[in-house]
Formats: sequence, structure tokens, C-alpha cells
Amino acid sequence: MVGFMSRVWDKMEAASSRLPIVLNAVLVFSITAEVSYLVLVEAPLEQAQKKTEWSKIWKAMHLLAQYFMLGNITWNASLFMKTNPSIRGVFLGGDVLGQGWRYCYTCETHTPPRCSHCYDCNVCVLRRDHHCVFFGRCVGFGNYRYFLNCLLFMWAGLLYAVIMNAEVFMVILKEGVTIHSVMLLLVPWLMFVSGQVTTRAFAFAFIADTCVLGFLLVAAFLFFHVVLMLRGQTTREWYSTRRPYNQGVLANIREYMGKYWYICWLCPLIPSPLPGDGINFKVTGSLEPRK
Repeated sequence: MVGFMSRVWDKMEAASSRLPIVLNAVLVFSITAEVSYLVLVEAPLEQAQKKTEWSKIWKAMHLLAQYFMLGNITWNASLFMKTNPSIRGVFLGGDVLGQGWRYCYTCETHTPPRCSHCYDCNVCVLRRDHHCVFFGRCVGFGNYRYFLNCLLFMWAGLLYAVIMNAEVFMVILKEGVTIHSVMLLLVPWLMFVSGQVTTRAFAFAFIADTCVLGFLLVAAFLFFHVVLMLRGQTTREWYSTRRPYNQGVLANIREYMGKYWYICWLCPLIPSPLPGDGINFKVTGSLEPRK
């Protein structure tokens, strides 16, 4: 009985760890479907323009841009999940230990500088930045490029979705700023459950709100991690105010994005080998925290 309950608990724990990924996927594809509907059905707004040749080209351009961003989001997310940034299978240099090396009692091995143990992944991660709860995986040396590019295209896609949903907000507020319109914008779930709006109105209001909130959240994450990259820091080093690995803006970008940093953001399949090995780092400043 104990063994059965243990297996059930393990399956529930595994399923719960994948829940954020499923929710993110549902939101991304729901927003994509809603924006596609706006492009194909609702736009252009002028009835006389809907059957013109320019309308077809306009829609094709919008759909191409939209699915280019969606493809980059899903591809970068997939490669981020597949790329293992941990010390598993990595030769750490035997008995040759240098400054900054530590001993991890959980992994029972010495670990290099900028490497730390993640208790969610239950392993030490090379140049660990943080554990991403949205993907259930650590951001580290090998997969940082895909994480940052995924953020970049999510930001661009949500900005595009917000612009496309501007008409939704205009329709809701068409009759003026009333209690009904404000409540629909702020708490569409409550309005739907109480029967105050139709399913269609709720869906458009909910997705439009999600686009705005998602854009602000992703923009904050993207800005923070771009600043970290330019400074040559990880999130952990930001908290301790250390900048011992700062090599200058361009060198820092190459450290995180690889040799072809200037073009690899266009497609995750463009090879861009990282200059280091995740174990040895060039020290340009004091390793002691600033006072």
C-alpha cells in the first residue's frame, strides 16, 4: 500500500511540474489563435477594403510575422528544455581545483566557479542563473541563449498582440467608461460567471487583458536579463553586487550568446558556439562582494 501511494505521489508530482509548461503553451496558442482571427476576420475594419488585393497582402504579411514569432518561441523553448546545463556528464578537471571551486555535499563532487546546486533539479548547474518556474528547468551555461531568445520573441509577440487588441479595448469602451465596461476589462471572469457578458465578449476581453499583463511581465524579465548579460553577471551575482567576470559589453554578449551573437537571435537553429566551457572563467575583478 505504501509503495502504491508513493508511486501515485510521484506521478502527481511529475504532472504538477509540467503544469506551468502546459498553461504557458495554452496561453501562447490561445493568443495566437485570437490574433489570427482578428487579422483574418475583423481586419481591415473598412468593409470596402476587405475584398481588395492589398487586404490579402496585408493579411499574409501579418500572418507571416505572427507565425515567425510563434515558431521562434516554441523552437527556443524546446531547445531550452532539451539542453542540459548541469554538471551531469561533464568532466570537471579531476583534482586540479582553482579559485572559486566548492564542494557540493549533495552531488558529492567539487564544482567550478559560478556553479551552484539547484534543489528543484537536484543537481549542480554550470553558471547557474536561476530556476525558471515557467519551464521547470534551470537557466545555465548551455541554454541561456535559448532562454533569452524565447523571452525576446515572447516580448515581440505580446507587443504585436497588444497592438492588434487595441480595437478590442476601443469596442469595449465605445459607449464610454461605464461600470460595465470597466468591470469587463478588469475582471472578465466575474462578468462571465455572473452572466453579464457573452462567451465571445469574455474571450476577447480575457485574452486582451492577458496580452497586456503578459507583455509587462515579459518586458520586465527581458530588460533585467539583458542588463545582466551586458554586465556579465548572473542573477545570483546581481544579488551579491559582484562583477568579477565583466569583460566589456561585446565580450559579455559573446559569452552568453555565442560567437555569432549578432545573427543567432533570428533562428535557434543558427549555430553559435559559446567561447567557454562553463568551468573556467576569465576573472577581471575582485571575487569579494562589494561593501
